[in-house]
Amino acid sequence: MHTILGAGGPIANALTTELTKANETIRLVSRKPIATSNPNVSWVKADLLNEAELFAAAEGSKVIYLCAGLVYDAKIWQEQWPVIIQNVINLTKRTGARLIFFDNVYMYGLVNGPMKEDTPYHPCSLKGKVRAKVAEQLMNEAKAGKINVTIARAADFYGADSMNSFFDMMVLDKFAKKGKAQWIGNPNTLHSFTYIEDAAKALLLLGQTPDSGNQIWHLPTAAPLKGKAFIEMAAKIYETKAQYLTINKLMLRLVGLFKKVVAGTVEMYYQYDHDYHFDSTKFEKAFNFKPTAYDDGILKLSKTMYKKQN
Repeated sequence: MHTILGAGGPIANALTTELTKANETIRLVSRKPIATSNPNVSWVKADLLNEAELFAAAEGSKVIYLCAGLVYDAKIWQEQWPVIIQNVINLTKRTGARLIFFDNVYMYGLVNGPMKEDTPYHPCSLKGKVRAKVAEQLMNEAKAGKINVTIARAADFYGADSMNSFFDMMVLDKFAKKGKAQWIGNPNTLHSFTYIEDAAKALLLLGQTPDSGNQIWHLPTAAPLKGKAFIEMAAKIYETKAQYLTINKLMLRLVGLFKKVVAGTVEMYYQYDHDYHFDSTKFEKAFNFKPTAYDDGILKLSKTMYKKQN
C-alpha cells in the first residue's frame, strides 16, 4: 500500500493520479475529507501532529510519501515541523515502510551557481533553517540504518490544481484572463520551475525503485530561463502582449501587513532577485527522464487548467 501523508495538496493530488494509473493501492491521509470513487483509493482522517492517529491511519504501508504543506508562516513551521518529522520517523520505524519526503530548496539558501544534491546547507531564512534541520534529522536516521528515506526536492513548481504557484497565479492565470502579468523580483535573473506532472511521475519512480533510498534526489526540471523569457513565452502561447508589473521587496512587505501568506514570502525574496538554478541531472540520467519543456507545459495548461478566456 502506498500512503500519502498530507493528501489534498497539489503535489499529493498529482501523485495520486500517477499511482492510480500504476494500479497501486492508495491510502490518503489528511485532516479534511477527500472524496474518492476508486476502489483502490481510500481516505483516513489523521492529524500529522497526533502520533496515535498517524499510526492508525498508515498501518500496513509499504511506501509512505510525506507531502504535507503547512501554513506559510515561519513560527508555525518552527513549532510544527519538528513534531511532524519525529512522528513520521517513528511511523517509518514501526511500519518498516520506505519514506519519501517531498522537499523544497530553502535549506540551500542563496547559491551562486546551480543547486545540486550535494550543495551545502546555508539557509538564510527562518523557514530554510527549519528545512535544513528536518533534512539533517532524516538523513542521520538513514545513515544510522534506522529508516529508509528518500528526500525528493523540487524547485518552485507550476501546473498546480490550486493557486499555490506564483507562476500559475501571477503569469498564466493573468494571461488566461487577458490581464497583465506580475513578476516577483528581478525579471532579468534566471529561475527554475518544476512541472508538477513531472514531479509526480518522478515520485512514483522513486517509490517503485528501492535502490533509490537513503539519498537525495532533485526531481526532473527543465533548465532555467530569465523571468522575461518566461513571460514572453507565456504571452506568445496565450496570444497576448507580454505586459507585466514587477513586485519588489517593499511592495511585498506592504501587502504582507494585510496578508500573512505574502508576509511569509518576504524572507524568501533572495530567490527572486538572484539566479535560482535548480539542477536535476542526477535524476535525469539515473531514470532516463527528460523534463517537460516549458513551452510544452504552458501550452498544455493554456488548454486545461488555465484555459484561455474569450
